[in-house]
Parts: sequence; structure tokens; C-alpha cells
Amino acid sequence: MMKKSLFLATCFLSMISGGTAGAQDRYQNRPPVIVSPDLTAPWVTQLTGERVRPAVYRPQAPAATRKQIDRRAAERRQIRRRPDTGVVQPASIARRQKPVKQGLDPQFLPQMVAYETAEKPGTIVIDTNQRFLYLVTGEGQARRYGVGVGKPGFEWAGEHRITRKAEWPDWTPPEEMIAREAARGHYLPARMEGGPENPLGARAMYLGSTLYRIHGTNAPWTIGYGVSSGCIRMRNEDVVDLYERVKVGTKVIVL
Repeated sequence: MMKKSLFLATCFLSMISGGTAGAQDRYQNRPPVIVSPDLTAPWVTQLTGERVRPAVYRPQAPAATRKQIDRRAAERRQIRRRPDTGVVQPASIARRQKPVKQGLDPQFLPQMVAYETAEKPGTIVIDTNQRFLYLVTGEGQARRYGVGVGKPGFEWAGEHRITRKAEWPDWTPPEEMIAREAARGHYLPARMEGGPENPLGARAMYLGSTLYRIHGTNAPWTIGYGVSSGCIRMRNEDVVDLYERVKVGTKVIVL
């Protein structure tokens, strides 16, 4: 029994000394562990220091400020003083349903088009089906802008006058809109100061005594779609351009 115990003890000590020596030999020169500094990317662990190229986080560009938007509009006003040199025929488009965050379709950019109408120059005509706003200039032409219009169930038609104009307007959502959005899990503020993040955008032109407006937007990718609660929305740079061309009392026809 004594001999058996001594044998087991000898084996155990041999295993310990051999394992320790092996471990020391194996990890004598441990390779460096290099972790990517990009905490937004999945963790990257390298066991060698060669050719380590950690991912780089590229934040989205911040939204344009009031001054930037107004400055761009002023630059466009300087350019537009030169006479237009051509007329672009209006395009026929399919009715758009769902907006996607991407570049604006070129047909929705401001341009002069052939437009026959009996309405006087200075009149605004909005074709909600084609998603175009026309500012009649006379002689069979109009300045055309792309717009966003009322979503299904919020379409309307009629004739009004611009009764008020506002730069960087505040937004006070109607109570019915607040209740409607709350039922969908979207909670709107009781009031929101004017600014680039405001849904009314850079300018607003109020129509008659209604709650409808022609206004800018903080979601320019929605131009060309039926997305609003009845208002006519435009890109901020476009609504500033239109704002400078019309006055209180301008006739607005919504088709």
C-alpha cells in the first residue's frame, strides 16, 4: 500500500512540473491582442499585429441649418435672374405610393414647362394626381415643382387664396392628428419650434381659413408621394423659391 501511494505521488508531481514547463515554454512569447477601436463595429480580435485595418465609423452628415438653407435659396435667386432658355415638356408618371430614402427623381426638380391654361399669370395650380405644382407664368408656360400630397383618405380639391406667409414656421399639430398618431404609437409634441427638423420646413403659405398649407419638409425623399394629412409639401429649397415668387392673395387651385 505504501509503495502504491509513493508511486501515485511521484506521477502527480511529474505531471505538475511537466505541465508547468510546457505552459511556460508555449506562452514564452505571447502574441499581441489587437482590438479594433471602432466600437460601432463587431469586435475584431487579431492574434498578430500584421495588416490590421480596423473599420472606421463614418457618421451621417448633419442636417442643413437655417442659415445654410437660406443662403442656398439666396444663391438660387441670383441665378434665376437670368432668363430661362428652354421649356421642358411635362412627364407622364405612374402614381407613387411608398416613399424611399433616395435621390429625388429629376422630373420633380423645378423647371419651366409648356402649360396651357386659362388661369392668369401668378396663379398656382396643384395636380395632386401627378404630384406637380405649377406656377403659371403666361404665354403657355409655367414653372413646375414636385410636391408631396395627401395620403389615401386625406385627398382634397378646391380653390383658396394664400392668406398668410411665414418663414421657419412653428408647428402645432391639430388635436385630431395627435390622437390619430397616438393610436398608432406615434406621440407628437403639442408644439414644435421652427427649424430644419420641423415638419413644416423653411417656409409655409397658408390656404384660406383651412389647416392646409403649402410648406417645406424635413423629409425631402417624400416628394412625389401621397404622404401628408392634406398639406402640400415641397423641398425646402423649392418652397423658398416659390415663397419669393408669390404674395398674400395668390390664387391656389388644387385638382
